[in-house]
Amino acid sequence: MAKLKIYGTPRSRAFRVLWMAKELGLDYDSIPIGFDTGETRQPPYLAINPNGHIPAIDDDGFILWESMAINLYLAKKYGAGTLYPTALEDEARAWQWSLWGMTEIERNVLTAMFNRAILPEGQRNAAAADAAERELAHPLGVLDGALAKAPYLLGAAFTVADLNVASILSWARPARIDFAPFPKAADWLQRCALRPAAKAARDLQR
Repeated sequence: MAKLKIYGTPRSRAFRVLWMAKELGLDYDSIPIGFDTGETRQPPYLAINPNGHIPAIDDDGFILWESMAINLYLAKKYGAGTLYPTALEDEARAWQWSLWGMTEIERNVLTAMFNRAILPEGQRNAAAADAAERELAHPLGVLDGALAKAPYLLGAAFTVADLNVASILSWARPARIDFAPFPKAADWLQRCALRPAAKAARDLQR
């Protein structure tokens, strides 16, 4: 069986796939394809992901792109019963939270991060960052409410649902999002970030 290949750089959405691989203890090759170098738009990579985005994986000849789909697939294949739930209802909730993170959280976290940390000072839009943080108040309230009922999104144990949402909110620190109104979510995010696999994946960003 060929070794898993993960295409992308750690300072991108590939971070969440690398985190998943670390959680699962998978042996993998990291292929450092970067969007900032133009490599994602070159024919060799477009043959893997015709959209020209990262990450993507090659799992023994099975090609898959879109980070959330990748993580749900890897968790189910290699972590069923631990990182991936076995009950149908919990599986559906793992999908629910993963898709929720993409639709309700990611765009505004990225807007705040780019305008507070990434873009050159002269190109930052403080008003856009502030508006994005205000838009995050409702979904972060939803998250805080869910975590008031259980320590993790599906119950007592950390799962792919937590990893997928926490990987998006890992950008909240450079985005300087205030979590003071959301203490349960803040505590949960810290616990997720302190997991050895999360720390190992972050080390790849340095």
